[in-house]
Amino acid sequence: MIFGNIRNLVTDRRVLPAALTRGLEYLRDTDFSKVEPGKVEIDGSAIFALIQEYQTVPSEEKKPEAHRKYIDIQYVFQGSEIIGYGLESPAIEIAEDRLAEKDLLLYRPFPGEMDLILTPGTYVILFPQDVHRPGCLYQKAGQVKKVVVKVRMDLL
Repeated sequence: MIFGNIRNLVTDRRVLPAALTRGLEYLRDTDFSKVEPGKVEIDGSAIFALIQEYQTVPSEEKKPEAHRKYIDIQYVFQGSEIIGYGLESPAIEIAEDRLAEKDLLLYRPFPGEMDLILTPGTYVILFPQDVHRPGCLYQKAGQVKKVVVKVRMDLL
């Protein structure tokens, strides 16, 4: 997991792989106030963005998840949320395996989950071993506009 702010991209890009930098540059260079929710291809199916708008909810209403084929760059444009986070381990039990159709593993709640607070401009890069629970309320429920850039693992 890598946690950062888009305004630090000039520095961060020096240590990040080109594919991740490309996704972050898309986030930096796009005015999401003018982009409707949906999917935007950056480099076909290799790198694409999912623009989302939703209401945050208590963490108990969300399931932790992870992916195998794609890395997530989760970026908050507007609003704030908590993403629950933990490293995958044998102690974290899989509740549902949807890898074949959606590149998605859903987990049961697990002890030791940490809260990452995302506010406008912040991003988190989540790798396959990073179990995460996005869309959770921070202080109170609120509207969020978020972009999830998906970067295919084989690009690294």
